[in-house]
Amino acid sequence: MTSRKWSLVVLAGTLTMLLAACGAAPAPAKTTKVRFSEVIHSVFYAPQYVAESKGFFKDEGLEIDTSTAQGSDKGMAAILAGTADVALVGPETNVFLFNQEGGAGKVKIFTQLTAADGSFLLSRQPTQNFQWSQLKGKKIIGWRPGSMPEMVLEYLLRKNGLKPGTDVTVVTNLAPPAMAGAFSSAQGDYITLYEPTVAQLEKAKQGYSFLSLGEAAGPFPETVYLASSQFIKEHADLVQRYTNAIYKAQLWMQKASDAEVAQAMQGAFKETDIADLTTAVGRYRKANVWRPTPVPNPADIERLQDVMVDGGVLTRDKRVKYTDIIDDTFAKKTMETIK
Repeated sequence: MTSRKWSLVVLAGTLTMLLAACGAAPAPAKTTKVRFSEVIHSVFYAPQYVAESKGFFKDEGLEIDTSTAQGSDKGMAAILAGTADVALVGPETNVFLFNQEGGAGKVKIFTQLTAADGSFLLSRQPTQNFQWSQLKGKKIIGWRPGSMPEMVLEYLLRKNGLKPGTDVTVVTNLAPPAMAGAFSSAQGDYITLYEPTVAQLEKAKQGYSFLSLGEAAGPFPETVYLASSQFIKEHADLVQRYTNAIYKAQLWMQKASDAEVAQAMQGAFKETDIADLTTAVGRYRKANVWRPTPVPNPADIERLQDVMVDGGVLTRDKRVKYTDIIDDTFAKKTMETIK
């Protein structure tokens, strides 16, 4: 081979490698660990687990270190104490914090994950042709006072002519991990639960879902991602990459089947049968609980505060503005850059 031909071969090989490098997504220079606190562990938060299993966080150079707070109040406490970087909690926590002395602007919501309540009402026997009047005089195992699922339940009770504490007894002093066990041990007539616990109780014939509170209540900002304002200021790039990963999961889920989403989450729910996971995903999809985008909806925040005022946990003069508790610049940038 002549020297000229050899030079052309070398040049062609070099160009091929350069073109391949240009076509590939640049790998992050290093992986950053994010201490993530989830309010509870539920299929309701599917985009989070999908983002992990499909490598969307990894593509953004993030490693997720997850802990489960077992309550939005505890998740917010972790953010304020600096033991968590990002928390998935109910947005009511930031409304409460904003109204506390010294709390205004201390924490910001940067992404909204869900679009409706994710709990279901279960009975001990299959329920047909449900009427709200059937709950009169009964006992329902509910959630912590002031929490999103509890406020949604009590809002629906009042809307349908039932006064909590008078017409219906709502048990609110059980920790989330103890609720299903209490119901299985014959406490309460009804219970509100999230997936996959609903599917597991049904499989054991210990409870039967008959009502999606999310469908009954309509649009509601049940869960959001938030971080301290200081963390967001010091780690804006990390918050942006986190938001990117969530949106990639939201886009992927819009095209995936129930079975594909369940399969993607299997690693996060190793003790749950894949058939039960698939049922749970389908039930949530039917209830339209997942946001299609990461951008918080201002109308949802207003509705949240309507329910809080209705429930007596917020006075009208303490309502907050959207921008008081939310920084949507990251979510909006994600929408502009990821298609």
